[in-house]
Amino acid sequence: MLPKARFPRFPRAKLQFINNNIGGNMNNNKNLHEIPVTALRGVGGVKAKAYAAAGVHSLLDLLYYFPRAYEDRANIKLLAETSPEYKSAVVMTVATEPKIANIKRGMSLLKFRAFDESGVCEITYFNQNYYKDKFSVGSDFRFYGKVERVKSRYSMTSPAADPWVEELPPPPFFSVYRLSEGLTQKQISQNVADALELASQSMPDPLPEEIRERNKLCTIYYALRQIHFPESYAALAIAKKRLIFDEFFLFATGLALSGRKIQRLSAPACKNTDISPLLARLPYKLTGAQERTIADIAHDMSKGEQMSRIVIGDVGCGKTICATVAMYIAVKNGYQAALMAPTEILATQHYNDLCAIFEALGIRCALLTGSCTAATKRKIHAAMKSENPDERLDIVIGTQALLSDGAEFINPGLVITDEQHRFGVNQRALLSEKNKHTHVLVMSATPIPRSLALVMYGDLAMSKIDEMPPGRQRVDTFLVDESYRPRLDAFIRKNVDAGGQVYVVCPAVEESELEEGEIDLSEIAIYGEELVRNEKPPLKAAVQYAEELSERLQGYNIAFVHGKMKTADKDRVMRRFASGEVQILVSTTVIEVGVNVPSACLMIVENAERFGLSQLHQLRGRVGRGQRKSYCVLVSGAKGRLGDTAKQRLQTMCNSYNGFEIAEQDLKLRGPGDFLALSGNASIRQSGTLSFNIADMCEDSELMTTAFSEAHEYLKTDPNLQNHAPLRQAAERMFEVQGDIIS
Repeated sequence: MLPKARFPRFPRAKLQFINNNIGGNMNNNKNLHEIPVTALRGVGGVKAKAYAAAGVHSLLDLLYYFPRAYEDRANIKLLAETSPEYKSAVVMTVATEPKIANIKRGMSLLKFRAFDESGVCEITYFNQNYYKDKFSVGSDFRFYGKVERVKSRYSMTSPAADPWVEELPPPPFFSVYRLSEGLTQKQISQNVADALELASQSMPDPLPEEIRERNKLCTIYYALRQIHFPESYAALAIAKKRLIFDEFFLFATGLALSGRKIQRLSAPACKNTDISPLLARLPYKLTGAQERTIADIAHDMSKGEQMSRIVIGDVGCGKTICATVAMYIAVKNGYQAALMAPTEILATQHYNDLCAIFEALGIRCALLTGSCTAATKRKIHAAMKSENPDERLDIVIGTQALLSDGAEFINPGLVITDEQHRFGVNQRALLSEKNKHTHVLVMSATPIPRSLALVMYGDLAMSKIDEMPPGRQRVDTFLVDESYRPRLDAFIRKNVDAGGQVYVVCPAVEESELEEGEIDLSEIAIYGEELVRNEKPPLKAAVQYAEELSERLQGYNIAFVHGKMKTADKDRVMRRFASGEVQILVSTTVIEVGVNVPSACLMIVENAERFGLSQLHQLRGRVGRGQRKSYCVLVSGAKGRLGDTAKQRLQTMCNSYNGFEIAEQDLKLRGPGDFLALSGNASIRQSGTLSFNIADMCEDSELMTTAFSEAHEYLKTDPNLQNHAPLRQAAERMFEVQGDIIS
């Protein structure tokens, strides 16, 4: 039985204003994503720009603009029990009539006293004279804010105040939104309430009813209403569960829908697959797994049908040489090839590694990145489409600059994307679209069970490199807790003093935005009979942790890098680390894909229990790439109170070094979440990457498994989502499917 929701009602005049602005009856079924926020009363051009800065353009965007936190005002305290450091909720009776004092031009104070059984409190509001009639003597209010105390006297400044009736208390939670300049909490709350009122009459549920009922999920309207105006922990948990399920379900169906949009095209039949001249120049012998993968690629490229293949394998397994062979085959048959990497550092690394080999074989190669000068870009663009074979570029290695206008081949034969999980589906499609009728090869350093690969990469054939080249050292891995911190600092000093370098990876960029008393949505548990707050250790944050480490390890050169930094700044720090100038690099998982640093010999992962095993395995692959003995230390933030499953997972990292074995083990222990939690914080709607608005791909892996299974079964009966229009529309919006490609 769902809790009965109690929400404030808003005047019909406001809804009539919306109705007039959208030009029709409120039951006209106009999609909420088509109605701009300017349809709301009080939202003009200036407010619309402020909303746009927050990524909100339509009423549907606004409904999915979830609170960043909630103020918990349900824990009522006496004045004597409060602390001036934290906000508190206190129920008091108004004792004196509010008085207004004009203290100077343009500023006034409204003051009165209120009391509870433990004391008397002076309440003050600045420039809020309209409150004078709100607080009548003898009325009860729940005041929420910081309580200051000087001896036996209490005071509160501008507290939130709600009329208090014991039998019908005000809602326990108040939503706190992220603000862009020009927006206030009150404005957003009011606008959301108006949008919800409209949605109650015109919002279809994207989830088929039978799936919703089978999984005991609430309606989408109830979920959105409770996520913005929750009346209890239980109601908030119910709403959260539904919205998480939706994100996973829509992702699975949207991915299938987009995969079916990609049609196999004709492509050059590269019959000349003799690669012996290239292999003769390599200083090593291929592994059996590399030979099998190259055979798959050569076979695909020899046909007149487009190759669409993904090569999956551990960091350092030798995927790049497979891509090199594919480019060589394309050029040997008279065609051009492109290799796109997610970062300028990685693109440059590929170019430096491969340019000499290609040039020795008479193959012209260039590097195209965002930092190239305009003149260099023009020169490369001209050489890409030159009709003169002696001037034409055969291979271009680059970043997303390959997607820019002017970067077109005259005779394209192959496009490759490296580190597939760092690109959105749209980017891969755009590169292919710019070079129609070419072979497509993608690479990912994420070992992944085949069953999950079918969900993630259903439109691609898969080659698996499950064998490491000889001579690659094993990275000893240890699990410790906070009690080891002094020993860990000493271990960092020891390795750096010996000439090594250290990575420290944190799960967050900055310290939590939460104030005392606020609740993050991630703290609301959605499993089990008791719906209560999760207790999680605080996350280590890269920026603050780098400062702390600099204090503890004075005399060492420490820097930090994270995905929110500008690309140029991030690359500058990574280059300093690669050169050895920076000895200790504190980072988020942005360094999963980065420069090869042979002297890096120690990887420390903070809050390791918050990472997926495949993610930890990739991070571990950043060290052990040179001759130094290397180590990986997993630090639990749970102070020795790790659950059995979490401990078992992390012990797997200490005992296993095969990425595919780790992937299979984690799939058994936690479900598929780890393999999708690899793409940073970008929105699916903006980039097509595997990231979500509310779902946590590791924490919610159980619900992900269920949602994926339901999507798989539903698609058997309705493969093109034709039988439930709201579902198809929602899935298309998630991936922004347009025409025959994803954009």
